[in-house]
Amino acid sequence: MGGHLADDIVAATFHQALQHRHSYDPARGDTLSWLWTIATNLIRRHHRSEARLYRALARTGVDPVTEGHADLVVDQVTAATTTPRLAKALAGLRKADRDLLLLIAWGELSYQQVADVLGIPVGTVRSRLNRTRAKLRKALGEVSDG
Repeated sequence: MGGHLADDIVAATFHQALQHRHSYDPARGDTLSWLWTIATNLIRRHHRSEARLYRALARTGVDPVTEGHADLVVDQVTAATTTPRLAKALAGLRKADRDLLLLIAWGELSYQQVADVLGIPVGTVRSRLNRTRAKLRKALGEVSDG
């Protein structure tokens, strides 16, 4: 397993552990064992996916990874031109608004979870998110329109 894949597995392990922390039962073992179980399951899932990919490649002779290469290149070029503008737009937000947006967009937390993390009402999360998205749409308007 390569270094990038290992990093992805570790990140996914902690992400899944945080999402399912309510299901952790200390009576069934310590935290480290629980995390290793999650990581092991993720690795197994990855290996099964990889095996399916190779079987499909053997059957069809078409590599789905290279088949969509042109689309990937277009996405990367678009991301490369948008990323600096997005970073600038995010930097222009108030810290509280940026934190809220990133918890939802990158942390994939629900509105209730964000409210709990930030110690604010769910209604405040909704209204701040709406205003923050509007600010970002305005700042990135030229990119999304063109």
